[in-house]
Amino acid sequence: MLPTRLSLAPRAVVSLLLTFLALSAHASAYFIVEEPTASTQWKNGQAAPVKWDKGVLDGVDAFDLEMARLGSDGLTYVAMNVDTTKNANKVLNIVLDNIPAGDDYFLVFLNSTHGLIHGTSDRFTVLAKDSSSNANASSPDSSASTVTVTSAPNPTNAWATTFALPNGAVRLLTQGLESAFLGVALAMLCSVAGAAWTLL
Repeated sequence: MLPTRLSLAPRAVVSLLLTFLALSAHASAYFIVEEPTASTQWKNGQAAPVKWDKGVLDGVDAFDLEMARLGSDGLTYVAMNVDTTKNANKVLNIVLDNIPAGDDYFLVFLNSTHGLIHGTSDRFTVLAKDSSSNANASSPDSSASTVTVTSAPNPTNAWATTFALPNGAVRLLTQGLESAFLGVALAMLCSVAGAAWTLL
């Protein structure tokens, strides 16, 4: 009985080690939208900040920003190639102009080249320019870029702003998928290792 327990111990250690390695590959991959929040109100004609935080080693150097509504169809293409490299400012100011008022707007942070969504904001409210209510968004960041959005949701419109890619490189179809490839490779390695342990 004792030799069986000892022979299982190295297998358990190796299994735990492989599990730790597989999970640690994705530990740096996170994308958190800090602003706008569910209670945020933006007002047409006033700048409002969009804030986010993300993992440093997640392979995402830029994202595209779209604004959508829950109650109606259509997208507003806000900004393309927003820089998210290590030294980039994690804020983008947005000025809305002639955007229909509503309480069902949300932002989508994605790579539109292949449809990989990094995150979405909470639902927030857009007020009309002549509304008696005041916007409650944070003050805009003077060091951040400002994008002006001048049209209602329409998927046939162009991006309001297109930034240059942070490293000047062409966006590849595999950009942002490195962690997925690593995950598949680790899963295959674990499968082969498990089969080998079973046969031993």
